[in-house]
Amino acid sequence: MSTSTAVPATTGPTTQRGDAVALYQLPGHLIRRCHQIAVALFFEECAAFDITPQQYAVLRVLAANDGVDQITLAGLAAFNRTTAGEIVERLEGAGLVARRNSKLDRRTKNIFITETGRRLLADANAAVKRVQERLLIPLDRDERARFIEYLARIASENNELSRAPLRPIARGRGGNRTSGPA
Repeated sequence: MSTSTAVPATTGPTTQRGDAVALYQLPGHLIRRCHQIAVALFFEECAAFDITPQQYAVLRVLAANDGVDQITLAGLAAFNRTTAGEIVERLEGAGLVARRNSKLDRRTKNIFITETGRRLLADANAAVKRVQERLLIPLDRDERARFIEYLARIASENNELSRAPLRPIARGRGGNRTSGPA
């Protein structure tokens, strides 16, 4: 575990005017910096798979919810519809997903992960796990668990403030989907 940091955790640079609030004490800025680092680690560890973090997320969602429509997929991945559509188009072009007409509504296409997509996902999982481990290396095991818990709580309790909120599939009585693949 490294004890040196590029920017001290408790104090950081301020703007040229010496604003009272240091930039590196702002949670939003620190979350953005952590996201930049996470993306850089993803591209380093997953270079052999030629996918983006967003594409990996879509494949993970489809592995658990194969055959959902694009709007449901966007909600499950917490992407806006346009972004989800662009990602699906790229994944389809790479042969990792396939779109098929819905049996219930001809206007709707359901999205399925292909065997090639499943193999890529399985092959990439170890690299993605390394990304998470490297990202959290400065924290001990207990701190990691608390950090994940805090991030999940912040995301959950502020979900509706997002421009692309998480939208889980509604489940009816007995755990059956009330919307989803058809």
